[in-house]
Amino acid sequence: LAAPHSAMAVGLAFLIAPSGWIARLISPWATSWRLPPDIGTVHDPLGLALILGLVAKELPFLLLIIVAALGQIPVRHQIATGQSMGYGRGQVWLLILLPALYRLIRLPVYVVLAFSLSVVDMAIILGPSNPPTLAVAMTRWFTSADLALFAPASAAALLMAALVVVAAALWATCLAGLGWVGKCLIRHGVRRSIPWAGQLVQAAGFLVLTLGGLGLLSSLIWSLSFRWRFPDALPESWTLSGWMQAGAGWHAAMATTAIVGACASIFSLVLAVLWLEGETRGHFDRAAWAEGLIYLPLLIPQVAFLFGLHIFFLELGIGGDLWAVIWVHVIFVFPYVMLALSDPWRALDPRLMRTAAALGAPPLRQLLMVRLPCLIGPLLTAVAIGFAVSVAQYLPTLFLGAGRVNTLTTEAVSLSSGANRRIAGVFAVLQSLLPLIAYGLAVLVPTILFRNRRGLRGGAV
Repeated sequence: LAAPHSAMAVGLAFLIAPSGWIARLISPWATSWRLPPDIGTVHDPLGLALILGLVAKELPFLLLIIVAALGQIPVRHQIATGQSMGYGRGQVWLLILLPALYRLIRLPVYVVLAFSLSVVDMAIILGPSNPPTLAVAMTRWFTSADLALFAPASAAALLMAALVVVAAALWATCLAGLGWVGKCLIRHGVRRSIPWAGQLVQAAGFLVLTLGGLGLLSSLIWSLSFRWRFPDALPESWTLSGWMQAGAGWHAAMATTAIVGACASIFSLVLAVLWLEGETRGHFDRAAWAEGLIYLPLLIPQVAFLFGLHIFFLELGIGGDLWAVIWVHVIFVFPYVMLALSDPWRALDPRLMRTAAALGAPPLRQLLMVRLPCLIGPLLTAVAIGFAVSVAQYLPTLFLGAGRVNTLTTEAVSLSSGANRRIAGVFAVLQSLLPLIAYGLAVLVPTILFRNRRGLRGGAV
């Protein structure tokens, strides 16, 4: 989860390339390869490497969403009921639990679908190169010095938005068809199960997660390698030159990334707190239009509106600098912060606020002295998620920064096509390290702050 998309893509490229770590581990004893094979494992015309990268990156996210949603479903009761009626455990999951679970995770699934269709940084690193994906071609047209390419780029942006809508409609239609098939199976009382199906799914998920982890590990190894000849499984010699070189430029890029991520996530948190506090004081539920407005930037392809937003910012005179990048990051960070904070905010016991009001605390004091301290864990988690989202932003930084704001992500994508794997590995490791530190602080700080209170509560019980 901590690794941005481009860092995951760089790691997988190091792993599955013809001269990558997998080929080195199985050579020459299993393949007799003394030289890297002429196999198109990266930038393949079918986009298989890009598909693998997207699955490896989005699978942990969807697993986290599913685990959170399972708490709202009586899983054990429904499995026991289904098994008492003669259905296998897998059938209960497919026919009963999965439809109920999908209703709770529908929005994240559509977000992943829209992102996968319009991803640029991963497509540049892993995807087909000639011809490239539509999103990559649009980005090249928009950033070209030839003004004649702006018209086809704008038309392609509208085509991309239409493609996302069509893909979402096709997805919904296929799910409706699967739902009809499931209902038919239930009506006819079909009780058949494939014993090895669950194990196969688990093995496939474990394999994908393992490849993602090995990809990140290969980035770390490449960042420390000095001489690594094929087909050696590990570098012949190690060095810290990639981390020590002043010309590598990662110091300034990391500082810029940290500043942009911190400002965007904190500002998004303030907006989210004000929004939720307004809902709480007004005693009203969130309107459907407001819900759609919050999550709309996640459902619309970035390339479909970022160029127009860039022109709008230039008209306002705020384009091409650090503040423009921070503002555009807020557009994409704020929905994730709201998504992470809304449920804990609503789940807080309202009797705490009523008790504070009975003691004479005004609404602002209730917010600052009662609600926010009680929600310090979710608040820090929301900030960490927002920071990780900001670190991963490539297109917003490229467009609104006008190429003058260099972050770890923009530099990593640029270096991915170069010959210096050591420096590319350094940037990929730093990309993953910054969000990992943010997640670690989100877990560690509440533990330190509430260590004494936890002991008192345990003693009272």
